[in-house]
Amino acid sequence: MLKKPRLLDLFCGAGGAAVGYHRVGFDVIGVDINPQPRYPFEFIQADAIAYASKHAHEFDVIHASPPCQYHNSLSKLNGQKHGSSYLNLIPQTREVLRISGRPYVIENVMGAKKHLTNPIMLCGTYFGLKVYRHRLFECQPFILSPFWHYPHEDKSPGCSGDRTSPKGFITVCGGKGGGFKLQPASDAMGISWMQRTELAQAIPPAYTEWIGLQMLSRVTK
Repeated sequence: MLKKPRLLDLFCGAGGAAVGYHRVGFDVIGVDINPQPRYPFEFIQADAIAYASKHAHEFDVIHASPPCQYHNSLSKLNGQKHGSSYLNLIPQTREVLRISGRPYVIENVMGAKKHLTNPIMLCGTYFGLKVYRHRLFECQPFILSPFWHYPHEDKSPGCSGDRTSPKGFITVCGGKGGGFKLQPASDAMGISWMQRTELAQAIPPAYTEWIGLQMLSRVTK
């Protein structure tokens, strides 16, 4: 049997990104500083940047989802100065990944756009999902995004990229105003194994299926 390419999933959370990569053929290992009992693949509890500094070169592709709170407009809604209580880990993460020499993906919320290099934006409407869930992806090497985007307005600034929802769509976000029912949100995101707080931070696996297929073609040539 051919050996599967290995993907390192940094700041992995409960594994929304991981499942998409797994579906297209990657052997995924997740790293997070917090316990992740529902992570569906091999999991290592460790500081993500410290682990990547030592081990990133051992993998074929690296995905990183640094904490989004620094860039999240929820900090404004909660009465905090934007980003005051959090660190922007994107530059530090990028430096470690570049040193590794491996293809990489850095994912974050729309508020992080100025901190990312030539990111693509993915939306649930690209994949037939009933959730908007806008997220940005800095990819090295660069990958293509779907060509069509369903037009809709942002009327929910506290949801970090989620948008006002027409009938049948679900808004999934954390913090104040983040009241959503678990089962409809799970169905909309294509995620069945997470609890509510985990789902609020996750991305749909469909996003990383799209990215993973393109990354896979680069590491299996």
